[in-house]
Amino acid sequence: MKTKHMIHSLSIVLIAILLTSCIPELNVRKKSQKMPEEYAQAKDTTNLSNVRWQEYFDDENLIALIDTALANNQELNIFMREMEMLKNEVQIRKGEYLPSVDVGMGAGLDKPGEFTRAGAVEKNLPIHEGDEFPEPLSDFGFGAYANWEVDIWKKLRNAKKSALTRYLASVEGRNFLVTNLISEIANAYYELLALDKQLAIVQQNIAIQSNALEIVKVQKQSARVTELAVKRFEAQLAGTKSLVFEISQDIIEVENEINFLVGRFPQRVVRSSGGFDTLISDSLQVGLPSQLLENRPDIRQAEMELAASKLDVKVAKARFYPRLEIGAGIGYQAFNAKYLLETPESLMYGIGGELMAPLVNRNAIKALYQNSNARQIQAAIEYEQTILNAYVEVANQISNFQNLRQSYRFKLQQVQYLNESIDISNNLFRNARADYIEVLLTQEEALESEFELVETKMAQLQASVNIYRALGGGWE
Repeated sequence: MKTKHMIHSLSIVLIAILLTSCIPELNVRKKSQKMPEEYAQAKDTTNLSNVRWQEYFDDENLIALIDTALANNQELNIFMREMEMLKNEVQIRKGEYLPSVDVGMGAGLDKPGEFTRAGAVEKNLPIHEGDEFPEPLSDFGFGAYANWEVDIWKKLRNAKKSALTRYLASVEGRNFLVTNLISEIANAYYELLALDKQLAIVQQNIAIQSNALEIVKVQKQSARVTELAVKRFEAQLAGTKSLVFEISQDIIEVENEINFLVGRFPQRVVRSSGGFDTLISDSLQVGLPSQLLENRPDIRQAEMELAASKLDVKVAKARFYPRLEIGAGIGYQAFNAKYLLETPESLMYGIGGELMAPLVNRNAIKALYQNSNARQIQAAIEYEQTILNAYVEVANQISNFQNLRQSYRFKLQQVQYLNESIDISNNLFRNARADYIEVLLTQEEALESEFELVETKMAQLQASVNIYRALGGGWE
C-alpha cells in the first residue's frame, strides 16, 4: 500500500516537471536611462527644484491659495481615496500567502437508506448498551479549520510585492498631482494679475482718448477738422470702453478657475496689487538632466510601475508550477449533543495535502503569462518616454524663459517710445502739424504694445512656474 502511494506521488511530481518544462520563452526589455549629460542652454549643478514651494513663491496671497488647494482640491482628494484602495490591496495580497483559519459550528440531520453502508451500520452497531443511532441521524460539531497554499514559488509573495510597489507608485502619482496643482494655481494667479494690469491700462487709455476727443471737438469748432475726425475719435473711445467689459469677464472666469482648483464656490480672489510688477530673477538654476530621475515624481512613478510589472511576470510564470495546498481541522463532532464534548471519543482532527499542476488550462495560463510580459515591455517603453518628455519639457522651458526675457526688454522699449509718441502726436495735432489719423494710429499702437508687454510679463512669470514644475519642484 505504501509503495503504491509513493509511486502515485512520484508520478504527480514527474508530470508537473514535464509540464513546467514547456514554459514559453519571452523577450525581456530592460529599461534605458540614457540622457544627455547637461542641458544645451544651461550648465549648472544647482537645482531650484530643491527649493520648497513656500519659499519659491514670495506672494502671501498665492501661498494661501495653494495651502487651501492642497487641503480641499477635489481631484487630489479623489486620488487620495484611490491610494487607500491600493494600500488595502497590499493587505489583501499579504493575507493570501498566510494560512486561512476559520472557526465554526453546525448541526444537521441525515437519514440514510437501510440498504446502504451507513444504514447497515446504524442497525447493527449501538453506541452504548441499550442505545442506538437515532433516526434520522443528527450531526453536531464545532472546531477550527485551516487551509494554506504553501508559497513554494513565491507567487503570492511576489503578488504582494507588486501590490506594494503599485501603492508606492501611487504615492509618486500623488506627488506629481501636487506639483501640477501648484503650477496650475500659480499660472492662473499670474494671469489674474495680468488681467488686472490690462484693465488699469485700458482705463488710463480711456482718459487719454477722452482728452484727445475734446481736443478734436475744439478743432472742429474752429473748422480745422471735419465731423469725420470727431466720429473716428468717438469710435475709438467706444471700442476701448468695450474692452473694460471683455477684460472684466476674463477676470471672473480666471477667478472661478482658481476657486475650482481651491475647492470652493465662486468668490473674489484676494491678490497682491503690486505683485505683477515684481522683477523675475535673471538666475536660472536647472541642475543636470540626471537629477530629473530623482526629482520628477512621474519618472519615479513610471519606474515603480515597471518594477511592479516585472513582478507580475514572475507571478504569471509561477502559475505553470505545481501548487501545494494543505488543509487541517480540529474540533468535536457527535450525532447527539450530549456526547459532543466527550474526550477523546468525540474529538475529531485531520490534516491533508494536495499537489496540483495545471494540465488542461495551460493555454489560458500561457496567455496570461504573455500578457504580463507585454505589459512589462509597455511599462519599460512608458518609462523611457517619461524620461524623454521630462527632458524636453525642461529644455523648452529654459529656452522659453531666456527668449521671453529678451523679448520683454525690447517690448518695454517699444512701449516707452510709443507713449512718448502719443504726447508728440497730440502736440503736433494741436499745432496743425499732424493729421488726426496719426494721433489715432499712435494711440492704438500704444495700447496694443502695452497689452503685449503685459502678456509677455505674464508669460515670463508662468515660464518661471513651468520650469519649477518641469524640474520636479513643489511636491516635497
